[in-house]
Amino acid sequence: MKNALFICSGNRLRSPTAEAVFATWPDVETDSAGLDNDAIVRLSPEQIEWADLIFVMEASHRNRLGKQFRSHLKGKRVIVLGIVDDYAFMAPELVALLNSKVGRYLR
Repeated sequence: MKNALFICSGNRLRSPTAEAVFATWPDVETDSAGLDNDAIVRLSPEQIEWADLIFVMEASHRNRLGKQFRSHLKGKRVIVLGIVDDYAFMAPELVALLNSKVGRYLR
């Protein structure tokens, strides 16, 4: 079983889409959160502890994650997907991008 955590800014579009898409994969558990103070689900240290793999949508998210949660990231793998905030929730283009960029890490 792999625990995959998806992080974006507001936890409104990209990371919840990723959580939904990969929740149906066998042997994968998913969660998502945002780094902004007004995120739908604000990232917690417990989520980081739970995660085997942490996916962030942009390099700026990796930087913010490191600043806000440095002490919790020891030994954690953080993968930058390079997906900008240009997609609606569950947009087919976003789902296709996620599958192409994340799939290989969860197989």
